[in-house]
Amino acid sequence: MAADHPPIEAFPELDSTSAEARRRAEAGEGGPVWITAAVQTAGRGRRGRPWSTQTGNLAATLLMTTEAPPARAAQLSFVAALAAADLADTCLGSGAARLKWPNDVLVFGRKAVGILVESGARQDGRLWLAVGVGVNLAHAPLDVERPATAFAEHMAAPPPAPLDALEVLATRFEHWRRSWVTQGFAAIAEGWTARAHGLGERCEARLPNRTVVGTAERLDVDGALRLRLDDGSVERITAGDVFFGEV
Repeated sequence: MAADHPPIEAFPELDSTSAEARRRAEAGEGGPVWITAAVQTAGRGRRGRPWSTQTGNLAATLLMTTEAPPARAAQLSFVAALAAADLADTCLGSGAARLKWPNDVLVFGRKAVGILVESGARQDGRLWLAVGVGVNLAHAPLDVERPATAFAEHMAAPPPAPLDALEVLATRFEHWRRSWVTQGFAAIAEGWTARAHGLGERCEARLPNRTVVGTAERLDVDGALRLRLDDGSVERITAGDVFFGEV
């Protein structure tokens, strides 16, 4: 490992940095290593949605191994979101980035970062993790469910080159990961809440089998979103999509 983050391996083109990380993990590799590609031909986001990577944008996946159980390991998606928010603030100024549950990074109200964490069991009983991060540095997709933006739209100078952006992202990820290891999720929840989008506001949570509406209160101790329903009860949202400003 370098002084501030794991090594980076850069490729001109891959089908998907996360797919490459999975192939390596299933072949027995454990990392930690960042895998990045200038172009992804078959990138994907949450719930199998496509994630296109044009030249000038960042596509990177951290392959790592953890002894944490799956539920705790999933908290690294919040770590990745904080690191990406730090990257946005570095490029665009403090306060440019806000975080929408569970791990969307919004830049001036529009999505600029996608995060996907995948995992699997190793023969030694530990988990391998592939923490995928896609950042719209130069280009934003048009055919998406929610409005997107790119760093370049908010910068007078050209956006950072993908490898330069990855240096910042990888360094900040390591900072937050160490906090997670030494202080637990509370440190991550505090950092996330300070940048949270929509807490205290009404929202609609679209769950796998139903939709609920209420007020987003806060993160729970495990990263679930606490939603106060109209009847006063609390619903813990652990998986699903959350929409603000539409209810």
